Amino acid sequence: QVQLVESGGGLVQPGGSLRLSCAASGSIFSIYAMGWYRQAPGKQRELVAVITSNNSTMYADSVKGRFTISRENAENTVSLQMNSLKPEDTAVYYCNADRTYYSPNEYLEVWGQGTLVTVSS
Repeated sequence: QVQLVESGGGLVQPGGSLRLSCAASGSIFSIYAMGWYRQAPGKQRELVAVITSNNSTMYADSVKGRFTISRENAENTVSLQMNSLKPEDTAVYYCNADRTYYSPNEYLEVWGQGTLVTVSS
């Protein structure tokens, strides 16, 4: 069983910063990609940022230059540094681990429970 546990959400004023962290635990051989998605009220879940095991990154256009994703492969953790936050960044942020290998040839996709980020004055 593989689990993802997120931390770091909360309330912040526009222009402020937050750092989200996510740790994977369980029987893990390796994880190909870890990332962050978000879902605002009444909207579909969308990709925010993703990082692969060789540190290739991809960001949504709406967060480029403001958010930075990083990863510690040895610890199976991923973080999202969010700067210059805007009210439209308000959402539940979900950690995702894609192609999480729990045996040499078997993998699954894992989601965290979500952490709320509210950007408001």
